[in-house]
Amino acid sequence: MELKQIENLLERYFDADTSIAEEKELKAYFAGADVAPHLQHYRSMFGYYAQEATQQFDKAVPLKPGKQYVAWLSVAASVVVMLGVVTFMYNQPEQQQDLGTYSDPETAFRETQKALNMLSENVNTGMGSLEYLNEYEKSKQTIFK
Repeated sequence: MELKQIENLLERYFDADTSIAEEKELKAYFAGADVAPHLQHYRSMFGYYAQEATQQFDKAVPLKPGKQYVAWLSVAASVVVMLGVVTFMYNQPEQQQDLGTYSDPETAFRETQKALNMLSENVNTGMGSLEYLNEYEKSKQTIFK
């Protein structure tokens, strides 16, 4: 290959205008034995590219990702929270509600009578107020016939 053509390809290579076939020509030229002395410094660069292209990844890839560990950790955390809630609910002391009940039936009867009398007095007071409303209605009807 002519030296002028190689220089032209190198210039296009660094401008990113070369095709794959032209880059293969450059790699073949720099892999050969007779490289022009002023282009010797590009030989190590193309040699590096050729060497790196042959490398393969040889480390073992783990088949199980670490996400399963996180999933089991979240399940364990939710079980712990549920056990805490259940334990808290069962250890609550029962609150006895005082409903004001009487153990003696006669006392309960008397207290009930007192409450009903008080209710009756309040209802009678309310009925007295209704008599005023009835008087108002009668007056209104006589005025606005």
